[in-house]
Amino acid sequence: MLMTMNRMPHLFFVSLATLALAGCGTMRSSVVFEPAAGQAPTKAPAVSTKAPVASTVAPPARTPIPGGTYVVAHGDTLYSIAFRSGVDFRDLAQWNGVAAPFTIWPGQTLKLSPPAAAAAPAAPSSPPPATAVASAPVFQTIPPATATPVPATTPVAGAVGAGTVQSATVAAVPVAGEAAPPSLPPAAPPAAVGASHSAGGITWRWPASGSVIKRFKASDAIPGIEIAGNSGEPVRAAAGGVVVYSGNGLVGYGELVIIKHSDSYLSAYGHNRKRLVKEGQHVSAGQQIAEMGSTGASRNELQFQIRKDGNPVDPLRYLPAQ
Repeated sequence: MLMTMNRMPHLFFVSLATLALAGCGTMRSSVVFEPAAGQAPTKAPAVSTKAPVASTVAPPARTPIPGGTYVVAHGDTLYSIAFRSGVDFRDLAQWNGVAAPFTIWPGQTLKLSPPAAAAAPAAPSSPPPATAVASAPVFQTIPPATATPVPATTPVAGAVGAGTVQSATVAAVPVAGEAAPPSLPPAAPPAAVGASHSAGGITWRWPASGSVIKRFKASDAIPGIEIAGNSGEPVRAAAGGVVVYSGNGLVGYGELVIIKHSDSYLSAYGHNRKRLVKEGQHVSAGQQIAEMGSTGASRNELQFQIRKDGNPVDPLRYLPAQ
C-alpha cells in the first residue's frame, strides 16, 4: 500500500510531462501584426497544416492564368508575387493551398495556375499587364535607411473598393525601324491632395500633388499613371489599408509600396526615393508612406497604380476629378 502511494506523485508528473510534449508538437506558426491606432495587438490566424482537399471544379480565376511556376525568393510576399504575375492573391493562395496568413518560404515553388483537375475558365476581365522584364524579379536586401519588411498577411476589413495595379514606369525605347509613339501633353494639375472621391466603396485621394504626365493605357507593359514632382516630396496613401509589400525587389519599380484596401483592391506606389512604412503596418488615407524619387526611372515621379481583383484599372476613374 505504501509503495503504491509513493509511486503516485511520480506517475502524476510523468503524465504532466507527456501532455506538455504533446502540446508542443501541435504548435503552429503565426504572425502578430501591428495593430491599428487604438486597438490591441491581434494574432493572425494560424497556418493550416492540412493538405488542401482536391476539387473537381475550381472557382473561375479572377484574371487570365499565366501558367508556369515561381520559386519564392527572399523578400517575397504572396501579394508581391501575385502583383508581378498579374493574378489575384486569393487565386494564387488557392492554387497552392496556402491558407491565411499566407506564409511562404524562400525556395518554395508556387504554381501560377490551378491544378489540372480543377482548372476552370477565367472570368472575363481586362488584360493583365505584360511583364516588364523577361526574368523573374530578384529580391535584394533593403538598405538600412529604409523600413525593414516584416511578414504581411492581415486581411483588411472594410468596404470593397476600386482595384489596384502595378506601379512602375520604364522609359520607352523606340524599336529600330519603328516611329516612336507620340507623347501625350502634360495634363492639368490634379485636385488637391485633401480632396476625396468615393468609388467602389472606397474613399480615394490623390497620392501626390504634381501634374499627371502619363495617363493610363491598358496596353502598356506596366499600366498606371505617372505624377511629376520633386525628389523628397511626400507620397501619400490614396486610401486607408494595410501595407502588404514594402521593398525594392521588383525590377523596374524601384522602391515600391503596395497597400491592400480590401480583398478586391490594392494600390501601388513606385520609384520612391525612400519608403517610410513596413509590411503589416496599418495606414490611413493621406498618410505619408514614402518620399518621391527616381529609383527605377529616369526622372523624379510617382508611378501609381490601382488593381481590382488582380486586374489593372485606370486610377483616374477613382481619384477626385481634376
